[in-house]
Amino acid sequence: MSHAIFHFHDELNFFLPRRHKHGTIEHAFDWRASVKDMIESLGVPHAEVELIVVNGNAVDFSYVVLPDDQIDVYSQYDTVDMCDKIRLRPPLPAAPAFVLDQHLGRLAAYLRMMGFDTLYRNDYHDEELARISHDENRVLLTRDVGLLKRSLVIYGYYVRATHREQQLVEITRRFNLPAAAAPFKHCMKCNGLLDPVAKAAILDRLPDGTAQYYDEFHRCQSCQRIYWKGPHFQKMQQLVEQVLFDKP
Repeated sequence: MSHAIFHFHDELNFFLPRRHKHGTIEHAFDWRASVKDMIESLGVPHAEVELIVVNGNAVDFSYVVLPDDQIDVYSQYDTVDMCDKIRLRPPLPAAPAFVLDQHLGRLAAYLRMMGFDTLYRNDYHDEELARISHDENRVLLTRDVGLLKRSLVIYGYYVRATHREQQLVEITRRFNLPAAAAPFKHCMKCNGLLDPVAKAAILDRLPDGTAQYYDEFHRCQSCQRIYWKGPHFQKMQQLVEQVLFDKP
């Protein structure tokens, strides 16, 4: 029986069993396997791994683990300052796009509110989520670790928080979203883009009294939903400022 030592760093400890929460695992094996397969067998999805260093040298997912290897696994590419680092996937654009599983509907609305292209349906199957994430270069956000282990998934993240607003803070920090945010650009219901619309063009669609107090309106290009800066908008604006700009 051969052994390799795995050292998991930073956020990746989240996925380890309680007895391994210190981040170091002596892994016994008697088969030939890639480092990707061994990492996932220990509970960590490949989609959250950005850098692997074996015996002081960076490797990609295809590296075959050898006896006595010392393997360091990182969640952030920039964590380690070393020469000849290997990127396991292309860097994301400054304004990443997302696709979310059925458990994260409110988070999807919040990400749209902040101006990020975010796909969500409560009837997406796992296969469809993985395919969309892969084909459209979207970050797959999920509460299902198994989904992030699907080979098609290139960009993915397991949402740790359970409270909706804490989830938004978590994703904002993990993907450095403040610099790319464009609040109130997308429809919170369907993800369509919002355009200004003249009040006269939508008078017949406004609730009683709304036209009397508001003059600026936006309409979704896709679902035609109407938006205006009513009391609910003020609450959303406050949330945006709290999350993006660390305002109390």
